[in-house]
Amino acid sequence: MISKRVQYSGRVQGVGFRYKTHRIAQTYKVTGYVKNLPNGQVEVIVKGEELEINRFLSAVSQQMALNIENMMVVDLESSESQNFSDFLIEF
Repeated sequence: MISKRVQYSGRVQGVGFRYKTHRIAQTYKVTGYVKNLPNGQVEVIVKGEELEINRFLSAVSQQMALNIENMMVVDLESSESQNFSDFLIEF
């Protein structure tokens, strides 16, 4: 299991980005969360098998392509990652 932090920028708030990401996550074996950041970006923390995470992130990128200007992905160390039981929308 690995964990990644992804920050999306562009027109990613106020367009249903979190809800769409949450819905996409339900079709993959991933856990974590999606939330809006005060700077206008959206943050995703995702945990799972690498292949499953890559498929999930690819699906988000494809389905939200018109809204995403930039995507920054950072691998998290195991000491930085939390244990999640599901994929949630954080408010």
